[in-house]
Amino acid sequence: MAKVLAFALTGSGPLPQSTYELLGGARAVADAAGGQVHLAVLGAGVAGKIGDLAAHGADRILVVDSEHLAVYHPDAYLAAARAAAEASGADVLLLPGDTRGRDLAPRLGYHLRAGIVTDCVALEASPDGLRFVKPVYGGKAMARITVRTDRKVAVMRQRSLDPRAPDPSRRAEVLNVEAAIDPSTFRTQVVDHISEETTGIRLEDAPVVVSGGRGLGGPEPFKQLEELARLLGGAVGASRAAVDAGWVPPSCQVGQTGKVIGPDLYLAIGISGASQHLAGITGAKTIVAINKDEQAPIFGVAHIGVVADYREVLPHLLEEVRAARA
Repeated sequence: MAKVLAFALTGSGPLPQSTYELLGGARAVADAAGGQVHLAVLGAGVAGKIGDLAAHGADRILVVDSEHLAVYHPDAYLAAARAAAEASGADVLLLPGDTRGRDLAPRLGYHLRAGIVTDCVALEASPDGLRFVKPVYGGKAMARITVRTDRKVAVMRQRSLDPRAPDPSRRAEVLNVEAAIDPSTFRTQVVDHISEETTGIRLEDAPVVVSGGRGLGGPEPFKQLEELARLLGGAVGASRAAVDAGWVPPSCQVGQTGKVIGPDLYLAIGISGASQHLAGITGAKTIVAINKDEQAPIFGVAHIGVVADYREVLPHLLEEVRAARA
């Protein structure tokens, strides 16, 4: 493995947190194998966003800047990603596990004739080559996959990799890459772009997530969860059952059919732990579960479990956190 190429899909906004996570993972495997880390930054007006990327592990930064990349369009981003991949010559390509990365990866893999692994949570250097680790069977087991094609594409689950501590002394070569982006050749047309309005920290980026499930019994207890999340500097999540009941909006859903997250702390309150929900929290560093059913599957993955009615625990927890914050 000579080079690892990570992608930052920025659009017209700031660099996503996944950029630093991918750099951290790429740097670790490149150092183990004696390789280099390249980073492709795709977007519009990205020149002012690359200042700290060398410090976080990039040896070479490839900039693809175009007005056609201001909003994600699959054909435009595919052309930009292909140009960056060819300019880099990397044999391992890492994309973020957000909606854009998951859409772009199979397209890019097809055009590069590369094997692709999705929903990876770790990268391992081995004598047989780089191995991609991903959860299977709803998170009940981990598969270690070796890809035999010359080029390899991996979609990394968000918050599964740790960013590298910045080293201000590092320097990186910056290369502007021209991509043949011709809107007249696009096979699809974006007729509207609707942004999800969020207040506070995005669920996918939150270091702490406080989630509620069917066991809360209704929408009112979520107000307490919102206060707890605010005090802890986090965000509120929910199980599919709570979303289907209309207690919280779909944007709060955590799980295989909702948001896949990896916070430092995950509080599951009144959540039984169905397999599709557990598949969405395998990246969580610490899981704390509160449920009155001692047989609830959530206790099988929780690092700390409290068998009790949440109404007996949550008020005291809120009181202690308020006191600590004060």
